[in-house]
Amino acid sequence: MSEIRLAAESRTEFGKGAARRARRAGFVPGVVYGHGHTPVHLNLPGHELMMALKTPNALLVVPIEGKDEFVLPKAVQREAIKRTIEHVDLLLVKRGEKVTVEIPVLTEGELAPGGNLLEHVLNALPVEAEATHLPEAVTVSVEGLEAGASITAGDIELPKGTTLAVDADAVVLQVIGAQAAEVTEDEAAAETEAEVGAEA
Repeated sequence: MSEIRLAAESRTEFGKGAARRARRAGFVPGVVYGHGHTPVHLNLPGHELMMALKTPNALLVVPIEGKDEFVLPKAVQREAIKRTIEHVDLLLVKRGEKVTVEIPVLTEGELAPGGNLLEHVLNALPVEAEATHLPEAVTVSVEGLEAGASITAGDIELPKGTTLAVDADAVVLQVIGAQAAEVTEDEAAAETEAEVGAEA
């Protein structure tokens, strides 16, 4: 994973008013914590941060007390309607350190014919990996899978240096038969009708 350098600035003003001023100036307030370090308050460039966060578990490099440090985004607060970033919590990490993150599960291939549906039981897979070499995602082949088939966490081939942080028997993907899928849709429709009837 490549490092993304952000020209962050130390934040000396606090409170809602200061945060609003920072956002108007194109910055996002953030806090860096971890390794027993006193929390460090930063203003991060809004557009660059938004672009960086499009990459899952983006490894960021920010200046802290005159020294470049690695940080990982841990919590991102967004505005409810516009979805703009309001605040970000960052975790200080070191090269060689193992961290636990969740990575997206992508699929490739076609299910066996018959109108079956693929259910993502887990959209993201918890794994442990070296902080500066985090995988962006894992890709799983579902080619030819039939109704009733499932893929567990232990079935997924992980990149070198990455280990599972969830039980190997945990189901990640499962194939639902066409009839079961129809029943599920009918149940959802029935629930909607019941709710509408109750409101009436």
